[in-house]
Amino acid sequence: MLPFEEQNGISEKGEFNNFFKSAFSVDNVIFGFDDGDLKVLLIKRGALPFKGKWALPGDLVFPNEDLDAAAGRILEELTGLRNVYLEQVQAFGAVNRHPLGRVITIAYYSLVTISNFHLMPSSWASKAKWHSISDVGDLAFDHNEILQACFHRLKDRVRARPIGFELLPKKFTLTELQHLYEAILEVDLDKRNFRKKILSMNLLKDLKEMQEGVAHRPARLFSFDQDKYVRLEAEGYNFEI
Repeated sequence: MLPFEEQNGISEKGEFNNFFKSAFSVDNVIFGFDDGDLKVLLIKRGALPFKGKWALPGDLVFPNEDLDAAAGRILEELTGLRNVYLEQVQAFGAVNRHPLGRVITIAYYSLVTISNFHLMPSSWASKAKWHSISDVGDLAFDHNEILQACFHRLKDRVRARPIGFELLPKKFTLTELQHLYEAILEVDLDKRNFRKKILSMNLLKDLKEMQEGVAHRPARLFSFDQDKYVRLEAEGYNFEI
């Protein structure tokens, strides 16, 4: 096969310049669960383009910076969140997705417990706020498309792996667990069938404790047995909701 240059009639090194005029960015989709509601972290842009619009925490990658390092740096600079595990989802490269030029973005997503983090917007992010997934509205750039892609990834993962437990406090009720799965999967689950299935997995520890300080009848508290899940997974166990 001929070299790229010969295939495309490029004889001078300078003619390659057009292929090196694209920029890279990262956009972070951070999901959290709060009071029965699945939320996503957004920033309000304090700079052009789309000044004043809500957007995902994202920015350009420095020329000498790895993508993963950029994702963590940008998230901390814009929201104050640090030491968050971020997973790549996919790339978005529509030619006109950015009004200032060709920008290819890599989307990352993560699950966090909202109460564990304190938002501290800085740089050109004038605000940082958790928004209900059901009430996001029109975002800057193509961020609605990116959000939906990451939301679909979350749905796929939560059915096949117990990652949803990362959004709950260490001690939780079966009702809270059911509400979490209902919020992510956007379905109503039968209470009796859900509890029967989740308890049959033998991945929950009954803490022999009850809720305190609630207006309704206190419910039993559970925790997720991470060590047991790791052992079972090594033996070929398949988690499925």
